[in-house]
Amino acid sequence: MENVAACYHCGEALPTAFQSVMLDGAERAMCCSGCAGAAAWIRDAGLDDYYRLRQRGGSRVATEATDFSAWDRDDIQAQHARELDGGREITVVVEGMHCAACAWLIDRALHREPGVREVQANAITGRVIVRWDTAKTRLSIILARLSALGYTPHLAPDEALERARRHERNTLLIRLGVAGLGTLQAMMFAEALYLDFDNQMPVATRDFFRWITFAVSAPVVFYSGWPFLAGMARELRQHRFGMDTLVATSVLLAYFASLIETIRGGPHVWFDAAVMFVLLLLSARVIERLARQRANAGVDALARARPALAWRVGEHDERTQVPLASLLVGDTVIVGAGEALAADGVLLNAPAQFDEALLTGEPLPRTHAPGDTVYAGSVCRGVPARVRVQRTGQDTRLSHLVRLVEQAQAQRPRLARLADAIAGRFVVALFGAAAITALVWWQLAPERAFEVTLAVLVVSCPCALSLAIPAALSTAQGALARIGVLSLQADALETLAHADTVVFDKTGTLSCGKPQIKTTQTFDGFDTAQALAIAAALERDAGHPLAHAFRSASALSAQQVQVQAGAGVSGAVDGVTYRLGRADFSHGGHDDGRIWLASNGRAIAQFTLFDATRNDAAAVLAQLRHLNLRCELLSGDAEPAVNALADELGIPIAHARQSPEDKLAHLKALQAQGHVVAMVGDGINDAPVLAGANVSLAMGGGAPLAHRSADMVLTGDSLRRIPEAIALARRTRRIVRQNLAWALGYNAIALPLAALGWVTPWLAALGMAGSSLLVTLNALRLTRPSPLTASEPR
Repeated sequence: MENVAACYHCGEALPTAFQSVMLDGAERAMCCSGCAGAAAWIRDAGLDDYYRLRQRGGSRVATEATDFSAWDRDDIQAQHARELDGGREITVVVEGMHCAACAWLIDRALHREPGVREVQANAITGRVIVRWDTAKTRLSIILARLSALGYTPHLAPDEALERARRHERNTLLIRLGVAGLGTLQAMMFAEALYLDFDNQMPVATRDFFRWITFAVSAPVVFYSGWPFLAGMARELRQHRFGMDTLVATSVLLAYFASLIETIRGGPHVWFDAAVMFVLLLLSARVIERLARQRANAGVDALARARPALAWRVGEHDERTQVPLASLLVGDTVIVGAGEALAADGVLLNAPAQFDEALLTGEPLPRTHAPGDTVYAGSVCRGVPARVRVQRTGQDTRLSHLVRLVEQAQAQRPRLARLADAIAGRFVVALFGAAAITALVWWQLAPERAFEVTLAVLVVSCPCALSLAIPAALSTAQGALARIGVLSLQADALETLAHADTVVFDKTGTLSCGKPQIKTTQTFDGFDTAQALAIAAALERDAGHPLAHAFRSASALSAQQVQVQAGAGVSGAVDGVTYRLGRADFSHGGHDDGRIWLASNGRAIAQFTLFDATRNDAAAVLAQLRHLNLRCELLSGDAEPAVNALADELGIPIAHARQSPEDKLAHLKALQAQGHVVAMVGDGINDAPVLAGANVSLAMGGGAPLAHRSADMVLTGDSLRRIPEAIALARRTRRIVRQNLAWALGYNAIALPLAALGWVTPWLAALGMAGSSLLVTLNALRLTRPSPLTASEPR
């Protein structure tokens, strides 16, 4: 073991005093007792081939055994396990499974546990499916063995939904496989019929090929094509014509007309067109489905970010693993390194780093100090953290964002509804055109009438038109989520693309929203600490950003608190009524931009506050100007502070001392001038203004009411998402226009060619599917990051 620097099991650096295990006739260095124990077990179990097969080092094994007894609870297994005959099945997400050798080891190791009936480990997805006999073993024993090998198991959230998605995906892929195999066989026999140019093939041979083609086409038409047949039935029940009606009608016409021609010995059959139509359309649908899943991956990850279990710390520092439903406000939980936080809370004891990428889009972990608020779904990095629970379940910020996104996904954008309406009318018109084509060709060449009519139906199927807008919008929504913007209204993206004016609030938007007391002055001998305590009591429940400035004061209790938007707050402390806010509000003085505390019209204290500008504000304003957007500032703060910030950031138009009514009136005036206004804010007072703008964006750390009033929410505190979202909206608009132009142009050219008899049915199927595939692939370009550009007109 000379010159060995890394643990043989996990690959981490060796400490000064390390252990060793005999493997393959040689002493192997181990960094800790956990890795040594795992290696010894693997050797004794005869599974040391793992070390020869693996592609990289394993995960370090904890020296203390993990208690998985909570996994044996009936309420946990009822949510995550599935009942089987004589046992149960559960899917767990495994941390540390890197390669096929890891999957091999997990499979062999767990199969050695009594009561384990089947194990399926997938190194690609990181999931392990375990089926066990509940009468012979407990789930906690199986998971303890998994953990002892260095593979940390986690419950897979929404496993029922994942199982349904897997079933849907697998079924679709099987349908595609059947369609591909059947089409290959049908085309092979059809080619033999096509090559009989001089009609020299014996009739018996010809009919044999036709009946074979009929047989291999049946699974393609009725199994692989079932989604289109079911879609047609659904559309007919709803008394409307859609894309599925046209597809299914074309396929069934080609299939049964070919059957009739086969029976009567006619000159032509079109089995190849029917199966090719199904194969190509199904391929386009699979690609489009995968594109949607890729686009929604960020939102799905957000919904799955919260763990199913948490470690609660008791009065005597004992730890108990409990389900989320058992967590209560005020509980203390401990979050291990690499684990996700189960609830919103306050960080205790020591600084800690949390990876908030899913919530904010920020790639680097953020360091929090004791007293900071941390959110459910954040992943603890470095060292374990203790957190006092403040909000659980549906009250967490994560659940709030998920609900907003789900509501948005339930809506259909105006452009998508318009595309559906156009496609529906186009289908009706196409049936009419096909009928006219059939009548004309029946007069000109009856033997070609059906073939030409079928080509017309197939070549002009509005699949590309139906996909043109939804494919682009769904891809854009996924791209928005990846940059940290959640779209809450169906038409927000379209409106944002047309915005020409961006109006900002000041506090909490362009500034950090964490004002600090710069100076304090009291009058008539009033105690400074008492003044700060009274101010803190008034601000505590007022929802003002100013409350942050007084958070360090020893707050008293205030009653009868009333807020006057844009002016201040009033209330009673120890039976005395106080007012805190602008000078004209607190004691009738001249507004000088400072915060005044007064009682009975007499000034008691004066506070000068300072709120730092966000680090990225200047760069973001410059990017917005580069995008040819005019920027304005509306704030309820005093004129000196507002003008100073406007000068610092180069904002030409700034308005101070604006009440919510004043802000809304200004927005209405801009809209009356023809401007499309995007409003950016974060506070409760901004809610009516956000609702009145053409499109609005709320800061992620802002008030929930602002979120509900906004069209989009920035999941983090960075302003850089705003120009990125606007640029993406404009790219989406361009992609939509390109898709529509292609879809309409293709149909305008293909329909006359087919009606003239220049396009065969199989070539029509190829052209139609190619058109659908093109618009889908064009929409996928939105997943690629693009530099900000001002080249596009609004």
